[in-house]
Amino acid sequence: MTGQLCPSAQPDMAGAQVLGVHRPGQDVAYVAGTVPVTDAVLAATGDVPPTLVYRFAAPCAQKRCGHFDGERCQLATRIAAKLSPVETRLPACAIRKTCRWHGQEGSAACLRCPQVTTTITEENDPLRDVAFAAE
Repeated sequence: MTGQLCPSAQPDMAGAQVLGVHRPGQDVAYVAGTVPVTDAVLAATGDVPPTLVYRFAAPCAQKRCGHFDGERCQLATRIAAKLSPVETRLPACAIRKTCRWHGQEGSAACLRCPQVTTTITEENDPLRDVAFAAE
């Protein structure tokens, strides 16, 4: 599966784009279309780390990522298996056709995706167990 995008990327990855915006106390609001990561986009967050304001997508790093087992994204597998859905219908998503998580886990990943944060700041956040679970 080459050419797929990771929906939980870092802003400094080659080809990174803004996938959505974190809304305080709510799930991610996805952006329409492609919004490339630029210095201006990153500067718009001020003193707040960009990963606390935005969700980013970028080409899947595959073997350079600790979640990739050589064939599958284990983070996507854990998200689909361990998180409860937060949507009842597929959310509007600009990367679905090329999303690794969707390609691998189908709608199960999409219905859970809006609750995912790239940077986990709270020690008791349930996402921590999903993100850092032993493989």
